[in-house]
Amino acid sequence: MTAGRGPGGRHPSLDDRFDPAIRIVEYDREWPISASRELGRIREAVGPAAVRLEHVGSTSVPGLAAKPILDLQLSVASIEPAATYADPLGHLGYLFAPDPGSPDLHFFGKPAERPRSHHVHVCEAGSEHEFRHLAVRDFLRTHSAEVAGYAALKR
Repeated sequence: MTAGRGPGGRHPSLDDRFDPAIRIVEYDREWPISASRELGRIREAVGPAAVRLEHVGSTSVPGLAAKPILDLQLSVASIEPAATYADPLGHLGYLFAPDPGSPDLHFFGKPAERPRSHHVHVCEAGSEHEFRHLAVRDFLRTHSAEVAGYAALKR
């Protein structure tokens, strides 16, 4: 899993955070349908290593403008060995972009080239990372007055 890493062990795609293809678009009712489909594919590929799979991020909040990239969260019992989920995700077309600064949260993008349509965030079940992503999503889903302000901030 060290192939393609840049200086300091970071994957080169993590060093280029600006992507001119990224834009904020109005909410699309197809996002949860597409996310559900992809979560099913991930569950089938990863098997019992998947403790929990969730649609997170802005595309998971009805009515919220967002980047047209589905953020998905895969919670696993243990972040290591990564091969238990990295290899199956790779077979689905996801690029593993390791970041030594975040050894307890792994990022995968699909397709490997930009622009991407999917991001998968892998964390341990019960971790702060798992809680944070779910808490933000659930807060916005239950506080519709905050959605417009958050969309304005994103724009």
